[in-house]
Amino acid sequence: RAALDRATVLLSVTKGGKRIDNVWGSGGGQQSVKHLVKEIDMLLKEYLLSGDVLEAERCLQELEVPHFHHELVYEAIVMVLESTGEKTFKMMLDLLKSLWRSSVITVDQMKRGYERVYCEIPDINLDVPHSYSVLERFVEECFQAGIISKPLRDLCPSR
Repeated sequence: RAALDRATVLLSVTKGGKRIDNVWGSGGGQQSVKHLVKEIDMLLKEYLLSGDVLEAERCLQELEVPHFHHELVYEAIVMVLESTGEKTFKMMLDLLKSLWRSSVITVDQMKRGYERVYCEIPDINLDVPHSYSVLERFVEECFQAGIISKPLRDLCPSR
């Protein structure tokens, strides 16, 4: 009862909730999926501007959601499909390669991210007409770089 009374007092104090977050933490699984998707999107956009792979890796780890890293893989590939030119293609390839080599993104999370793109490519293609050919090229480059396995590469849909 004393602990509950103390928590009530702390939460009612101005910025008390913020203090509790700093003491007990609210990272990882405490964050909404919508918030995490927005954070990952911002992380990728910032990476495209800065080109700093280590900063992107640090930001991803700070989110404390290793079970949600497939979202970064998915969003990175979608950004490649939606982009024009080679810059995004090469930068996302470098980012995924780095995250794979440092073991920040696991085999399972990498696989889930690619499979999500594979499932949604018909819809993506409606908005981005050449997405199948870009996806095939990106998947092949990822396979050559050792990021994905041959079976995962072979699952890539083609037109």
